[in-house]
Amino acid sequence: MESLDLILLLNPCLMALTLGSLQNILYVALGLGMVIFFHELGHFAVAKWCDVHVEQFSIGFGPAILAKKWGETVYALRAIPFGGYVQMLGQDDADPSQLTSEEIAADPRSFSSKPVWQRMAIISAGVIMNLITGLIFCAIAFAMGVESVPAIVGSVEPGHPAWVAGLERGDKIEKMGGRTIRSFEEVSISAALSTGPIDVEGRRRDDTPFKTVVVPDTSGNRPSIGVSFSSSLRLMKFLNGDPTVMPGTPAASAEPPLQGLDLITHVDDVEVKSFQDLEDRLVSKGGEAVTLTVRRPPVNAAGVPDLDAQGEEIKSRVGPGFFRTLGLSMDTGPITAVRLGSPAQKAGFLAKDKIVKVGDRAIGTALNPLRLPDELSQMAGKEIEITVARQKDGGGNQEVVLKVTPESSPGWLDAPLRAGDALAIPAIGVAIQVVPVVLSVDPGSPAEAAGIKPGQRILKLALLPHPDEGSGPDAKTVEVDLGSDKEKNVNNWAFAFVQLQRYPLRKATLTIKEDSETRTIDLEPVADKEWPYPRRGFAMYPARTTQQAKSFSEAFKMGYANMEKSVLNIYMTLRSLFTGHLSVFELHGPLGIARAAYEISKLGISSLLIFLGFLSANLAVINFLPIPMLDGGHMVFLAYEAITRKKPNEKVQIAATYAGMAFVLGLMLFVICLDLFVHKF
Repeated sequence: MESLDLILLLNPCLMALTLGSLQNILYVALGLGMVIFFHELGHFAVAKWCDVHVEQFSIGFGPAILAKKWGETVYALRAIPFGGYVQMLGQDDADPSQLTSEEIAADPRSFSSKPVWQRMAIISAGVIMNLITGLIFCAIAFAMGVESVPAIVGSVEPGHPAWVAGLERGDKIEKMGGRTIRSFEEVSISAALSTGPIDVEGRRRDDTPFKTVVVPDTSGNRPSIGVSFSSSLRLMKFLNGDPTVMPGTPAASAEPPLQGLDLITHVDDVEVKSFQDLEDRLVSKGGEAVTLTVRRPPVNAAGVPDLDAQGEEIKSRVGPGFFRTLGLSMDTGPITAVRLGSPAQKAGFLAKDKIVKVGDRAIGTALNPLRLPDELSQMAGKEIEITVARQKDGGGNQEVVLKVTPESSPGWLDAPLRAGDALAIPAIGVAIQVVPVVLSVDPGSPAEAAGIKPGQRILKLALLPHPDEGSGPDAKTVEVDLGSDKEKNVNNWAFAFVQLQRYPLRKATLTIKEDSETRTIDLEPVADKEWPYPRRGFAMYPARTTQQAKSFSEAFKMGYANMEKSVLNIYMTLRSLFTGHLSVFELHGPLGIARAAYEISKLGISSLLIFLGFLSANLAVINFLPIPMLDGGHMVFLAYEAITRKKPNEKVQIAATYAGMAFVLGLMLFVICLDLFVHKF
């Protein structure tokens, strides 16, 4: 029985790559080999029980590395480790005519001579064994304790479905589409496998329940809702020696210096219990310095930090941060989204409205649109007038004055994360585009010194690496294309502005268009001491939680629930692929499996066991699809024989088997190409 070793990876929350070890590689090889071995062992054991002559038991394909004959069976380990097969007398996928051969069927020990129920048992044994071993893998993992990223919203992408539906930083998602959510990975998978609006339930940071409906964005390769996982309060430690905090930020100048693995517990003696608490506290301090209380874990005799120990308490002073600006005030595009239940929705704001005035201040000349998130938050509780340009039914625009009362919601915490993302104005609940067309230039600014004038258009922003940034994944040139030839990038000046803040040591290179000419200029951004930046340069580990069974029976219950969820997710994945809700480019093949398993192995044995459980479920489901050559295809022929009391037509069976073989080999080649050229294995 040949096995198709294919997994459909969706959105595993994997840690960043680190230097590998032979131990991890060995764990992965053994784990993947065990999944295949137990599948084939199921076929082998039941075949022997039914007294079928097993000619060969092979793990892998291609030339044999090791081969030994014991009794009547050759046991082989082959060079290509992504599959395996049990070759029986009268059943050989490479020679399907054996299934219909009367001469072979005359041998009482051939597969084809056995009753239908025995052949069905042999065929289904591999799938059943995968489900059993997958359950065992998961049960052992939960007995050891499985770490995962909790289903807590770290940030919400402005204008995306979750933002429109009213999800907020710190929300704990408990149910999606009626299914219980236990980790952030399940949030991503539930969104990716959705076929329409999703009912989302959970609790706010103050523990009050919420319910909302999110309509996933289906414009990409897979449906998404636009949320990211939450960070923890522990500073990240990079194995390559890169700085723990972002170079050039206030955190980099902390006194005494902060170190990797420090756990932040207080800001100015006020306790913070989550990363969102930390963000809110820093925002409330604005342009003031703060004193952080951190706990530094001790190092044991083996030189390993003990994260569970109380550790040394250290107080470190961190200065304020300010937005880096070029002195440019841009034009605004339309409102892309209005948040559910927001002041803007209540006031009558509509998508495609363009904000042109706040009070009597014109946007782009008297008021920089990038300042709107903070300006309107500072007006919380006061009714103000905002003028919008609105399209008329018959064509053209009209100005409409809307009265709205902003809320006290700080700006820039849910910042644009991708090219084309809108700018959120959370105080009123709208997301707008900021068009890279200059409307005014601040006197004495870098832009004025460089000769930039109103009416010019910015085509590109480039930020070259700085030597003090280290050699991490961010140490590369950042380019933001604002050219009109790429529609999604036309209105993303807000995203470009975020990059200026993200790399505070870098100079900016702008490509500018005026009339038909373009030119490139270098500028040195300056800090605006009147405009505090909410982030101070901390690099934090993702939040983590541990699920651990308290008893043997609980471990099996948790393992069963995990396997049930895995099988359901795989069926939903297949449904989404066939209906077009999920792109085939999201598939991963054997190279992707090996890479994912290797990365997960770094998180610990229990995480690898959970992955192997999912892989076992995947192997079971995929192999039982009604595709000729796979176990499910054989079951279709056997079901036909059981119902009609006669064997399928020989020509039909042979043709179907070769067609199935061509499909499986073609699919395997396709996913390997995806691994190599799309996912960049």
